[in-house]
Amino acid sequence: MKLSSLKQGRDGRLVVVSRDLTRATDAFFIVPTLQQALDDWEKVEPRLRDLAEELEHGSVPTFRFHEHDCASPLPRAYQWADGSAYVNHVDLVRKARGAEMPASFWTDPLMYQGGSDSFLAPRDPILMDDEAHGIDFEGEVAVITGDVPMGATPDEAASQIRLVVLVNDVSLRNLIPGELAKGFGFFQSKPSSALSPTAVTPDELGDAWDGRKLHLPLRSTLNGKPFGCPDAGTDMTFDFGTLISHAARTRPLAAGTVVGSGTVSNRDTDGGPGRPISEGGVGYSCIAEQRTVETLRNGSATTPFLSFGDTVRIEMKDKGGHTIFGAIEQQVVAYEREV
Repeated sequence: MKLSSLKQGRDGRLVVVSRDLTRATDAFFIVPTLQQALDDWEKVEPRLRDLAEELEHGSVPTFRFHEHDCASPLPRAYQWADGSAYVNHVDLVRKARGAEMPASFWTDPLMYQGGSDSFLAPRDPILMDDEAHGIDFEGEVAVITGDVPMGATPDEAASQIRLVVLVNDVSLRNLIPGELAKGFGFFQSKPSSALSPTAVTPDELGDAWDGRKLHLPLRSTLNGKPFGCPDAGTDMTFDFGTLISHAARTRPLAAGTVVGSGTVSNRDTDGGPGRPISEGGVGYSCIAEQRTVETLRNGSATTPFLSFGDTVRIEMKDKGGHTIFGAIEQQVVAYEREV
């Protein structure tokens, strides 16, 4: 089942979307928003599934589905907890700012609590007031949970995964070192993120979903040119059950919590940090990784961070080459505050 929130009000209008992402049907007579569906999932989910089957069979009214009409599936969420499950990525970005990686990062997940009050729509621009902030994209996979009790084990946590989405976790690289030096974590360096046009139930992913990881390449392009296609299941040190359990160690998680994987990152076949696509590698899911590899190899980074006018696209396709979630496609645009 694929669910989307069309732009309407603060929390969107819930629709069920066809598997090929061409058609949709309103779900308002069952439940008006995705958050309300998650709040009452056991009761609502079977009715939404029935509607999804009727949509596939053409037995309910439909309309053309356009990704540009979508808000993020959860335009605002009660919680956005972003992990860093790909330790290769952590190692590289820390090297970029001259920080050593503690050995504990291989056994204890890294996680921060991000802003979830304003997820960007998947085709909305990334508004930024200054290119000097070091604007970067980060391609991620995330899950949306049901209610997770405090102290849930990884198995218990994994059983509460309701939906899977893609994420562009926008980062301002030049603001991060100063913020972290204060010893209190990210804030200004982590503006609003964007979610994919649709959120899908795990069964839609077939054998690519093993219950805790998604084993498919995450594809990103920059200004139409391939930038990365690392596999989301490869080199994922901490699976989603572990990440959710980590987040719930000392607090319950409310239905609608979004838990991110962190930037999808693969090591090279020789164990190295990875190669760009132009050199036969799988590339990267953020610019910071490519810049770090350039610095390690050549002594300096040559790939610039994002500038006004640049466009990023993040997408995942099934083994048959069909898009699963729809695409996050965003242009960086200069922010002008309305007076």
